[in-house]
Formats: sequence, C-alpha cells, structure tokens
Amino acid sequence: MTQSVDHWAMLASTVATALWAMGPAYVPNNAAVLAGGGRPIDGGREWRGRRLLGDGKTWRGSAAGTLAGVAVAVVLNTAAQSVSGVLGVSLPTFPLPVAFALAAGAMAGDVGASFLKRRTGRERGASFPGLDQLDFVVGALIAVFLIAPGWTSGVFTLPVVLAVVLVTPALHVGTNVIAYATGLKAEPW
Repeated sequence: MTQSVDHWAMLASTVATALWAMGPAYVPNNAAVLAGGGRPIDGGREWRGRRLLGDGKTWRGSAAGTLAGVAVAVVLNTAAQSVSGVLGVSLPTFPLPVAFALAAGAMAGDVGASFLKRRTGRERGASFPGLDQLDFVVGALIAVFLIAPGWTSGVFTLPVVLAVVLVTPALHVGTNVIAYATGLKAEPW
C-alpha cells in the first residue's frame, strides 16, 4: 500500500511541477486572443500564393501574450514558497529571462504552427490535431532551453516533459471549448 501511495504522490508532484512550470507558457495564447487585432505580423505578405501567417497572428496579440506570460511568472514567483509548502512539492521560480523565454517561445511556437498550417493549405481556424495542442509547448521549451539550459534541465526533467505532453492537449481543448462557448473564438479547437 505504501509503495502505491508513493507512486501516486510522485505522479501528483510531477503533474503539479509540469503545470506550474508551464504557467507562463499556457497563458500567452489565451491573452493574445483577448488582446488580438491590429496589424498582422506577416503584413499581408504571401509565399507561393498563400499568406505567410494570416490575420490571426498580430503584433499586438503577440506582445500582449508575452507580457501576460511574464506577469503570470511574477505572480507564480510570489506564491511559489506558500504553494510549495501546501502541496509538499518544490515548485520552480522564474528568473525574468526564463519567464520571457517561456512566454515569447509559446507565442513563437503558435506563429510557427500558423506558418505550417498555411503551407498545408489550412485556412485560419482550421484544425490541425497535435500541432494545435503542442505548438506553443515546443516553442516555449526550445526558447527556454536556449536562454537558460541549466534551469530548463533542472525543471523540465523527462517525467515533467512527459506530463506536459500528456496533460496539455486536454487543457488546450478544454480552454478552447470554453472560449468558443463564450464567443471568444469562432471554432472550438
């Protein structure tokens, strides 16, 4: 029985760390939807007859998303010690470069996915299973590793990365369904 409890405690600790560590990357795309509009990043340019990104990727949305992600990191830093004590888990804090890398990387991952969608003939808002749920994760992890490899390897251990990859799609779908139901998104994916 004790061994089973230990496994559950370790799993809970891993998932809590994964959700906490990805907090600054989970928020930017949602904030971009709320603050979006304005000038498209691609400026209307096309490549091989298709828009580079489309009207859905704007400078204002990207800036607002990145700032929102950094703000989440600041809030998490303030709460880290208390929440760690309550959960019995050592949760990471986010130095400013790490916070920026996670947030900006998440936005860059989403922009990269938009580019791939346009190249495969998908229009704005079209579903691309897998890519839609993990694009920002890949962007955030690459960016934070480039900025702070020591911090990244200490926080994003293999079990934590696996938890992120398994939990994120469900969170992503859930938040998109809520955004669709409340009229913030035109499609539920």
